[in-house]
Amino acid sequence: MAEPPRVPPEMFRFATTDRADLNTAVLYAFGEAGERLETALTVEAVRERLRAVGWYAPVGEQELTATLRQLAGWGLLDVIFNHAGSFATAEEYERKNLQYALTRRGEAAFAGVRHATAVLASSGALQTAVLDAIAHRLKELESLLRDPDPGRNRRIFASLRELEGHLDGLRDNTRQFNGELQRLLRVEASDLTTFYEVKGATVAYLQEFVSNLEQRGDTIAAALRAVAGHGVAVLHARALDGAGLPKVPGTDHATPWLAARAARWEALCRWFAPEDGPDGRLGGGLTDGLGDGLGDGLGDGLGGGLGGGLGGGLGDGGVPRIRRLHDVARRAIVSLLQVLDRITDSRRRSSSAAADFRTLARWFAGAPSEDDAHRLWDAAFGLGPARHAHLGHADAELIPAGVPWREAEPVEVSALLRSRGRTERMGRTGKVRDVVALRAERRERAGKQRAELEAAWSALATAGATRLSQLGELDHDTFGRLLDLLGRALVELPDSTGFRRAVTSDGRVEIVLRAPEDGAVAVLRTSEGWFRGPDYLIDVRSPGLARPCPNGGAGGAPVYHERAAGE
Repeated sequence: MAEPPRVPPEMFRFATTDRADLNTAVLYAFGEAGERLETALTVEAVRERLRAVGWYAPVGEQELTATLRQLAGWGLLDVIFNHAGSFATAEEYERKNLQYALTRRGEAAFAGVRHATAVLASSGALQTAVLDAIAHRLKELESLLRDPDPGRNRRIFASLRELEGHLDGLRDNTRQFNGELQRLLRVEASDLTTFYEVKGATVAYLQEFVSNLEQRGDTIAAALRAVAGHGVAVLHARALDGAGLPKVPGTDHATPWLAARAARWEALCRWFAPEDGPDGRLGGGLTDGLGDGLGDGLGDGLGGGLGGGLGGGLGDGGVPRIRRLHDVARRAIVSLLQVLDRITDSRRRSSSAAADFRTLARWFAGAPSEDDAHRLWDAAFGLGPARHAHLGHADAELIPAGVPWREAEPVEVSALLRSRGRTERMGRTGKVRDVVALRAERRERAGKQRAELEAAWSALATAGATRLSQLGELDHDTFGRLLDLLGRALVELPDSTGFRRAVTSDGRVEIVLRAPEDGAVAVLRTSEGWFRGPDYLIDVRSPGLARPCPNGGAGGAPVYHERAAGE
């Protein structure tokens, strides 16, 4: 089993001492100097930089020198002697000749502080734009890999790093948003109006995110397989050539760089296409690196709060994590809606039953005497004179007047007497409404609408690729169906051949669209006006409609045949 990474015990001790604020400001001063490519600073230079990072409190030279020495003792700063400088006294030697610079550990500590500050100031998000960006980068990589020109290697390196950055953003934003979502589910706000609005907005946000999420995941999975078809090793080798790593004798920068790229690629596959590996696993590299963060973070976060979620380990069973994220988001919507229902129910009642009983308990505890407690009991639970005492048996002569009521036969009491204060009164039975005519009308209307829909699809069905201008004059309703198909196709991304594909919500009709290469314009006329737009090349397909045979029939009349399944 791989051990978790260990942090040096002295790395973040600067943030726990009495001088924590000054220590942090000094690190920020060195970080600001590093951005200006100044690697070493004297004591005077550090004092000047402190104001640039927002530290305006007076700092004595001895206090600042002690702080620098303490940071050097923790291994965060290096002490450098400037042998080229000149000095006259020992004090001047220490003030001008000694310089300080961040070590590797100091740079890591400063990066950790900046990251923690950024996380505290940021908020998570579920961004579909990141998924689209991942798909675009993969398609760009596949296009670049088809060109063997070595001059493309730099662009391959840049696209690969952008792809990894988008994956990190997706992971971090998802984990952070889930934490905020779990806190929202647990919080009990005093202002129910604001609380209701926040949760309602969160439900709308989640619903917008899950729409077309599976389709985006399938697009990325297909792009991953297209890139993998050129060879992942070839991709990383060309990216390494374009990275321009320094070639230092005795130092191997290529091996750890390639290992990091392989781990990132495996993480990307686990998100979108884990089934491409043996048994749904693409290797063991993730158990030591990035995969643990992806699996455990999402498993303990989204899954932990909502009943399983994405799972806590790496064994996802071949299910892409993006699909598990889809399921988790839908469960979150259900949970939020249940909370909103409870808030709505609480608004309908002035107080809850639990609050009523707590108030009643306080009244019982403050009752002056036992008799007062009994009177409170009678008033609270409706105990009083028996309102059924006037009821008698159907044949009262059968029961002597001297028989105690405990020994007498029971008397039937109406349920309405307890709830309404009166006995039952039998009335006329209500008439049952005859809905036969209403059902027939609805059935006829549904059949008419279905016939109109079938007629519209039949009018739009083509025998192959057809120009939009060849459709001629259309019925206005059919024209509306055509606009809906065109809109669905235009929002989709074109494939490698330039075609866009879309289907209707019921999956019965498919349209394939391609923009005109000659820039032609089509004019469609309806009974209510005309429409002008690009003369797209379209192919409307419907498995349930007949299509004309391209060879025609006898006498030039078109011959129709039923399309086979999968045609």
